[in-house]
Amino acid sequence: MKKEVMILTGAGQIGMAIARRMGTGKKIVLGDKCMNNAEIIAQIMNNAGFDVLPMEMDLSSRSSILSLIDEAQKHGEISMLVNAAGVSPSQASVKTILEVDLYGTAVLLEEVGKVIGKGGVGVTISSQSGHRMPALSPETDELLATTPTENLLSLEVLQPQNIRDTLHAYQMAKRCNVKRVMAQAVKWGERGARINSISPGIIVTPLAIDEFNGPRGDFYKNMFAKCPAGRPGTADEVANVAELLMSDKATFITGADFLIDGGATASFFYGSLKPQR
Repeated sequence: MKKEVMILTGAGQIGMAIARRMGTGKKIVLGDKCMNNAEIIAQIMNNAGFDVLPMEMDLSSRSSILSLIDEAQKHGEISMLVNAAGVSPSQASVKTILEVDLYGTAVLLEEVGKVIGKGGVGVTISSQSGHRMPALSPETDELLATTPTENLLSLEVLQPQNIRDTLHAYQMAKRCNVKRVMAQAVKWGERGARINSISPGIIVTPLAIDEFNGPRGDFYKNMFAKCPAGRPGTADEVANVAELLMSDKATFITGADFLIDGGATASFFYGSLKPQR
């Protein structure tokens, strides 16, 4: 029997939390680079009454993304996208971060946008990191937003001599995510669909724990200790916002980014987390 289909990329806590809110009655096609991770999340959700199909999927590969979409379409019309896949500055090289978080996300939004059903919705998980770096020029923002996906990694601003380290690569990728969402919202709108991004701060997940134990661990612990909320967030708090954005209560919201960081970015610019200039 055909169902509405949700594509979920990234077998992690945030993606699963959103899928549990929005995936009831849908076929959920879950893609992750690690098939074992996808199978674990699928088993948890299937044991809770959901209908999840795990698949191996490499976000840095257009052909892999297309295979995921092709499988999803076998089960019905794609009505939802939850993109929670990605790597962190402590997990990967500059090259991998740009290929996965920047290029891969751009391809996924583009390809799903070609087939998303009328009334469809999507969210992609960006990061507070994209809000931390200085403003880029309007020209650079437009290039990040609209450059054809296969030319994205050739942009001068993304060349090795212009990327300082993995954190800078991650910031650029997340800034690009937000700009691509804005541009794709126009194209999704032509199909009667909506797409937004969410930029979480420190959320307690296995990926965040990697960061806590990585070279910038003290920096991140200090960040959530000194932010107005005084704590890290949870995957369910991100899902609270995703649930709103993907519901009928948000039909006038598309092409937007929502910062969920306990006020850490506010403190970075105007409070105790402000760097010494």
